[in-house]
Amino acid sequence: MEGRSNSFLETERTGVLMRRYAVPCVISLLVAALYNIVDQIFIANADYLGSYGNASNSVVFPLTVIALALATMLGDGCCALVSLSLGAGHRDDARRSVGTAVVTLVLVSLVLTAVYLIWPEPILTMFGARVNAETFRLSREYFFYIALGVPFYIIGQALNPIIRSDGSPRFAMLTLLGGALTNCALDPLFIYGFHWGMMGAAVATVISQAVSCIWVLRFLSGPKSILPLRRREARIYPYLLKDILSLGVVGFIMKFTNSLVQIACNKMLSIHGGDLYVGVMTVINAIRDVFTLPASGITDGARPVLSYNYGAGQMQRVRAGIRFMSAAAMVYTFCAWLFAMFQPRLLCRIFTPDEAMVEASVRMLRVYFAGFFFQSFQFCGQSVFQSLGWAKYAITFSLLRKVVIVVPLTLLLPVVGLGTTGVFLAEPISNIVGGLACYITMLCTAYKQMGRE
Repeated sequence: MEGRSNSFLETERTGVLMRRYAVPCVISLLVAALYNIVDQIFIANADYLGSYGNASNSVVFPLTVIALALATMLGDGCCALVSLSLGAGHRDDARRSVGTAVVTLVLVSLVLTAVYLIWPEPILTMFGARVNAETFRLSREYFFYIALGVPFYIIGQALNPIIRSDGSPRFAMLTLLGGALTNCALDPLFIYGFHWGMMGAAVATVISQAVSCIWVLRFLSGPKSILPLRRREARIYPYLLKDILSLGVVGFIMKFTNSLVQIACNKMLSIHGGDLYVGVMTVINAIRDVFTLPASGITDGARPVLSYNYGAGQMQRVRAGIRFMSAAAMVYTFCAWLFAMFQPRLLCRIFTPDEAMVEASVRMLRVYFAGFFFQSFQFCGQSVFQSLGWAKYAITFSLLRKVVIVVPLTLLLPVVGLGTTGVFLAEPISNIVGGLACYITMLCTAYKQMGRE
């Protein structure tokens, strides 16, 4: 095991490496998105659950996002630190980083599970479960079992990017795919066959998450891993935990600030457009989430390659990787932008059959997606900063786009005469200004510096 390494990251052609890592990462993100969608589909088609079941799923979903945000922070941070350490030849630090991450994940997941189980009623009430008695009953039933599976979910999701840094992006994809297929098989059995209702949907999800988690842990503790988990390294090293958190906090901030943006959008749309436009934003957000996944997969998949070579001092390979990643992300986002501009009705009809909502969604989709191409600059710039360990830059530009630009514009533009259009216009403005600022700064700092070394 000591002889195994992922030194191929230093020798393989950059384009080949980028494809090898990016394609499984894109598929992994798409598969991860299936979990909630699958539950929604099967719940919606269960006559005895109906709209109350879907409402319950919507209430609990933000609580799983909290768990995902914590997993992303620790997983992405550890992935970057492991790749940097391996590239620099610091294998012991890489091992200790994985041990630190695993122990921290166990502790964090147990604490969050305890919080969810001890205070379910106030938490569910805060997230809107008390609309009526039936929604609250189903939400509590669903939430109880989902809470029990939080450790599986957090550990499995967080260790997935660590497997990529271990040199096995395809296996990382397979662990998520195995869990998603398990969920697809168990949902109809438990909901329709056993008639378990929301409990069935939740239990199916938890079992599928456990499958992914156990599979990941078996890999990291087995002979195929470059950094097999060992008992003596299964402890928290404070100096490594600090680095993991600083490198991974960007993902947490992005998910948290997305929630702030959503709150601001819903508030202004409810005032200036009513329920119709709140629904329109839901449709457009769903389209945006699907469209951004491939771009995120390209940049996330590039991180182990960039980090390893930066740690190894192979600056020209890092620059080549940045160019390849940027070109791939920009080509994709340009094609996605064209599709959204010319086929908005087709996209909107996928998510709503209501003709009035389709018409409103088509108009606002063109506004909202006007600057979608420029999101590639934001994704690429932040990915480079995270990969190289430049955490302050990554955090700054994450906060700039969402907190400094989007939220104030969302609150301001509707009251200066733009109405509901102003809410949707805030996004493209932030994409253009924030994206260009992030990418240009990256070129003038990190990219330029590596050219001198």
